[in-house]
Amino acid sequence: MVREFIKLFWVFAKIGAIMFGGGAAMLPILKSEVVDKRRYISQEELLDLYSISQCTPGIIAVNIATFIGSKQLGIAGAAAATLGVVTPAVIIITAIAAVLTQFMDNRYVIYAFSGIRIAVVALVINVVIDLARGNLKSWGKVAAFIIALAVLLAFKLSPALLVLTMGVGCVALGELRRRRAK
Repeated sequence: MVREFIKLFWVFAKIGAIMFGGGAAMLPILKSEVVDKRRYISQEELLDLYSISQCTPGIIAVNIATFIGSKQLGIAGAAAATLGVVTPAVIIITAIAAVLTQFMDNRYVIYAFSGIRIAVVALVINVVIDLARGNLKSWGKVAAFIIALAVLLAFKLSPALLVLTMGVGCVALGELRRRRAK
């Protein structure tokens, strides 16, 4: 049983060590590690967890790690996954903070961060396309997506508010369909 906790910690430590750019940037890494390779959760569950993590307080990566760890091994699994995703960041941030102020104006550091940001954008776009293919399978879902995107772009809503609104809206539509079917 201890091996399972160590394995869970290690999976999330790897994710935490290469996670740049915040919650959305970790989606491709999470999909690869916990959906495709380990099959801890499905792609749909990953989207659900990401949505919930957007609406709950705290860091998205930590929230997702906690949810997945809890699903796998209960409270102790939640602790293992959470510690796993946080530990590399603490180590890296501490090391960088010690020397970063000396190198922030270094052109190579600036170029490196520029490249990292570009790579993160490409990774996020790839996951968005992959998730869209797997989830926009009906005209109703496509319409909901277009509405959500239009509202987000037009009104610059908080992602949490958008997720919550779409969740409530789809619950209402589902209930309406269920009642009509009777």
